[in-house]
Amino acid sequence: MHDRIEWAKHSPEAYKAMIGLEQALVASGLEHSLLELIRLRASQVNGCAYCVNMHANDARKAGETEARLQTLSVWRETRYFTPRERAALAWVESLTRLPERGAPQDEYQALLEHFSAKEIANLTLAIATINAWNRFGVGFAMVPA
Repeated sequence: MHDRIEWAKHSPEAYKAMIGLEQALVASGLEHSLLELIRLRASQVNGCAYCVNMHANDARKAGETEARLQTLSVWRETRYFTPRERAALAWVESLTRLPERGAPQDEYQALLEHFSAKEIANLTLAIATINAWNRFGVGFAMVPA
């Protein structure tokens, strides 16, 4: 690994803004377990080792099962995830891979079946936020301690 700057020390305003987004998500009403699945799956897609480690540990602390954590990267191939979670995970993958996939209408329609308009907005905020964290993690070569 290459040594890179500790971005939060050099841009405390940006770090504070990111923490503000996290505080909004805590107050959003979305289930903590769903937020951790969102964070973990996006981090897997983005290859952010620091965030994968953090959010797998946070999910465990929140009561997530090993079977679900171990199969999150292949969630479509299991029966471990609820229809609500599946709709969210599909949205995570689409918005995380936006240049390749766009935001397909069928995936948005699936969200409408399981989430309110407010929840969809907050779900999208959660995806945008973890993708931003991942860019800091990967961009500055952050690794788990």
